[in-house]
Amino acid sequence: MIEQFPNTRMRRLRKQDFTRRLVAENTLTVSDLICPMFVLEGVNQKESVSSMPSVERLSIDLLVKEAHELVELGIPAIALFPVTPMQAKTLCASEAYNPDGLAQRAVRAIKQAIPNIAVITDVALDPFTSHGQDGLIDEQGYVLNDETIEVLVKQAISHAQAGADIVAPSDMMDGRVGALRQALESHGFINTCIMAYSAKYASSYYGPFRDAVGSAGNIKGSNKKSYQMDPANSDEAMREIALDLKEGADMVMVKPGMPYLDIVRRCKDEFKVPTFAYQVSGEYAMHKAAFANGWLNEDEVIVESLIAFKRAGADGILTYFAKQAAILLKPD
Repeated sequence: MIEQFPNTRMRRLRKQDFTRRLVAENTLTVSDLICPMFVLEGVNQKESVSSMPSVERLSIDLLVKEAHELVELGIPAIALFPVTPMQAKTLCASEAYNPDGLAQRAVRAIKQAIPNIAVITDVALDPFTSHGQDGLIDEQGYVLNDETIEVLVKQAISHAQAGADIVAPSDMMDGRVGALRQALESHGFINTCIMAYSAKYASSYYGPFRDAVGSAGNIKGSNKKSYQMDPANSDEAMREIALDLKEGADMVMVKPGMPYLDIVRRCKDEFKVPTFAYQVSGEYAMHKAAFANGWLNEDEVIVESLIAFKRAGADGILTYFAKQAAILLKPD
């Protein structure tokens, strides 16, 4: 079809707010939002994250209170990340599967107080290892794949036993989704979902997150390039996603978010499965710095950035702007 001016005036549908709304191709709603939350030990404890303005680490009692506010705003899910005390970190990461560990206690408290909010737990060992890597290491510091999976299975089962609705392996070990699915099935957790971080890149955008969970000091300038993906690769991400789906993932994650929207789009187009993206800590920090300097309009940019994820094909977005966005999206 050949469109010609003036029969076709593209601006006609842009003139009025009502026509812009009627023809909008993508819509952002509160149901698209997942709020990451950091939990620490203690009672009535609250700590600011210096590299992530307005983000706080909360003790379980305050975490439950905040989760109540989130569910009242209509946010359907939270993603939980524990801040493990230094004395509990070890080479073998045994605290990861402690049934009375911080993450496990937090899950139980939230599900008891707010049964209708989904709790997503991070399945990875970096918060629990003394070296800050996502798995067990050998004498040369190389992350061991199969040995790490054995610990990840114990961790995921402990989360499911605590009441987690969705376990989210973010470690990038080969074969871990299949091992987790088999373990969940054999333990009777047939309805516990797996949100696989299938395309997780070895990105420099994660720095503030590592500050938030207290692993930045442990990794001591090392990197995770031997198991997280090369930012140059796209086809490899499709292979990773295909493998995780075959092994039993219910939904897949692309991380980071905005710099990798092409991966989100390819995933949705090629696999047509529930696809999620993580607007990571570095993205959040950059936005907040621009807002603080008056360079960008905060409310408008938050919504625009999140709509970009929807346009790319994301079904849901993990974002530190979740609460603020929910308030902005609330009908007057």
